[in-house]
Amino acid sequence: MLWSILLLMPLTAMAQVVTDEEVTTVDSLQESTVEMTADSLLTDTLAIDPSLVWPNNVCARLDNLLKSSMFKTTTVGIQVYDLTADSILYQYNEKQCMRPASTMKMLNAVTSLDKLGGSYLFKTELRYTGQIDSCTLRGNIYCKGGMDPLFNIDDMRAFVDALLKKGIDTIRGRVYADVSMKDRDLLGEGWCWDDDNPVLSPLLIGKKNNFMKRLCQVMKEEGIVFIGDTLQGMTPANAYHLCTRTHTMDQVLMRMMKNSDNLFAESMFYQLAASTGAKGVTAKNGREMVNRLITKLGFRPSDYYVADGSGLSLYNYVSPELEVAFLRYAYANDHIYPHLITAMPIAGVDGTLEKRMRSGFAHTNVKAKTGTVTGVSALTGYCTSANGHLLCFSIINMGIRKADIGRNFQDHVCEALCKP
Repeated sequence: MLWSILLLMPLTAMAQVVTDEEVTTVDSLQESTVEMTADSLLTDTLAIDPSLVWPNNVCARLDNLLKSSMFKTTTVGIQVYDLTADSILYQYNEKQCMRPASTMKMLNAVTSLDKLGGSYLFKTELRYTGQIDSCTLRGNIYCKGGMDPLFNIDDMRAFVDALLKKGIDTIRGRVYADVSMKDRDLLGEGWCWDDDNPVLSPLLIGKKNNFMKRLCQVMKEEGIVFIGDTLQGMTPANAYHLCTRTHTMDQVLMRMMKNSDNLFAESMFYQLAASTGAKGVTAKNGREMVNRLITKLGFRPSDYYVADGSGLSLYNYVSPELEVAFLRYAYANDHIYPHLITAMPIAGVDGTLEKRMRSGFAHTNVKAKTGTVTGVSALTGYCTSANGHLLCFSIINMGIRKADIGRNFQDHVCEALCKP
């Protein structure tokens, strides 16, 4: 009889009224309601066959969460996929196109790992032309930028050390900044002018766009006399190699995902763009690569829009269904998943999830990318359910005046997915 009642329980989402101050109260109400309608009701059934209880209790919890009145004035899209069972566990508004905020970094990461591979290196090169005569270089120096966001003062000193080891203490020529890797746009499409936006330059040091100034400073500190000027120009094909500094895919990916660093994400996006083989690449080249994977996964790129790699743009639009498809693809591919899951923030432990889900069944269980811009809060990633099944999910809240409301809802969803 109890099982018959369970099967007839509605799994549709409804709306009531709730305020920001009521979030904690709603949580306790939801918990008690869920316990009555799902957990407590299923106690007898559990004794019969635990496998029959799951996923009905999970779906009932999620239905209860969707009854919150926050959805009278806001929108949410959810899809949860059971990777172990290879089936959809739960979905609501899953096809709705929404702004992903920084969960766009997940799509960027999956596409980049798929195209570039986990062994890819971010490079910045130092080359020269001309002749070295009595410790004097009568020629030019070229700094060829590869948009490495991790290039720092130690790397700069390695450049200068390479000049000294070559016996150069005087440069009679010019020092060129080769920024030909990408176009001249230093900001992304659809970025708000008043945001704390990164500068999209191929030559960076300490995340700042003052590479040439710092190079001249370090040369002077090390006693190298520079008689010439600095300007932009392409590195000749016959230029001699002096030094190459690199950082790994995993190093960049870790900060991009854990800390949600926008510059690191855009750097990754432009590496992806450069993989097309084009010169002076643009965001359009990066978008083309993401769209190829969207097509491969059975979706139409024209239904979505990828403006950048960080999620800063107001023009980005994807769906929870599409994000889950990317997570599923990552999980199915050994050259992607180990790198991605290692870089994901861990609930209650590190990154942008350090202060969230610090207790309960979701604690340390959920590994997911957060996303927050004005009016949008999102979370997408992986967790393990109480029956041992691995799940992936996407939750996008739009129309959220206070980001904490969306975050609280997402945390409750994660707890509902993870608890017995």
